[in-house]
Amino acid sequence: MSTPTPPAETVTALARRYRLELDMGTTPGTPIWTLVPGVTEFTPKVEPTQQEVTTYDAEGWSEQAVTMLAWSIETTIAHRAHPTTGVFNAAQEALRKASRSFGAKSYVHVRYYDRNGAADAQEGSALVTWEPDGGGPDEVDTIKVTLTGSGPLVEITNPAAGGGTFAAKGGDA
Repeated sequence: MSTPTPPAETVTALARRYRLELDMGTTPGTPIWTLVPGVTEFTPKVEPTQQEVTTYDAEGWSEQAVTMLAWSIETTIAHRAHPTTGVFNAAQEALRKASRSFGAKSYVHVRYYDRNGAADAQEGSALVTWEPDGGGPDEVDTIKVTLTGSGPLVEITNPAAGGGTFAAKGGDA
């Protein structure tokens, strides 16, 4: 009996590997990707809807089929303001405004990807929920932002691919 070869992948990925960007362009098909700064937590999700499709042929075993996919991003951001003017960050403000809008103005075009260049990059259109966390006088202003996908989450070529960032920074980028 032979000993299995250990996997070559021994470095644990860090949660902070994700970068979130918002399309701030006004011309359809010509995105202007802008960093959403201050991300302190980031959780992308794809959730399947499963339906039972059991037939007599299954001999008593249950069978399931995926009939729909839903995607979302839950993130917490540190609310960023200019140190002199006090004006809030434009990308964060665009998310806040979309959360209070109707129709076409309630959707945002976003993408997220692995900042180290790994093949993990997606893009889609989403609705925004903006929920300030509140807190006491000794706490910072953080916002829980939920992006609920509307339509497909499309795999894209990672904009950070090819830079060799992971290797150059020892995997701790």
